[in-house]
Amino acid sequence: MDLLFTEAVQFFSEQHYGPAAGAALQAVGVRVGRQLAERYSRDKPRLGDTLEVIKFICKDFWLAVFKKQVDNLKTNHRGIYMLQDNNFRWLLRVAPAAAPTDGSSPSEQLAAAAAPYLELPCGIIRGALTHLGLNCTVEGDARSLPSCSFTIKIVS
Repeated sequence: MDLLFTEAVQFFSEQHYGPAAGAALQAVGVRVGRQLAERYSRDKPRLGDTLEVIKFICKDFWLAVFKKQVDNLKTNHRGIYMLQDNNFRWLLRVAPAAAPTDGSSPSEQLAAAAAPYLELPCGIIRGALTHLGLNCTVEGDARSLPSCSFTIKIVS
C-alpha cells in the first residue's frame, strides 16, 4: 500500500502541475475516504456529536487505514481538532532535496517535500468526516518526518 501511495503521488505530480496535482489527489482521497468510512462504520451504532465522530476517526478508522491509532488528539472545543501521528507510515520514504538552494530552514524544506504526500491522506480524512456528517476542511503539516499533524476545521 505504501508503494502504491508513493506511485499515485508521483503520477498525479507528473500529470498535473502545481495546485492541480494537489486538488486531483484530494478529490481521489475524498472519494476513497467516503467509501472507507461507509465500510468501517457500517456495523457501528450511529455516532452522535462531533467529538464522538473525531474519536472514531482517531481510533477505529485510523487503525483500519494506517495500521495504528492517532498518537495525540487536541481540540480547542470550538471546532478545530489536531490529530498528531508521530510515525506516519506514508511519509517514511519521503526525503528532502539534497542541498537547500533557496536559503530555507531544514524544517521548511521537509514540509515542502512532504506537502504533496499529505494531499491524499487529507482527502481521505475529509471524505470520511463528510460521510459521517461533518462538513470540514483538513490541512496536513509535516515539519519533522515521519511525524505529521492534520488540522481539522469544522465548517458550520
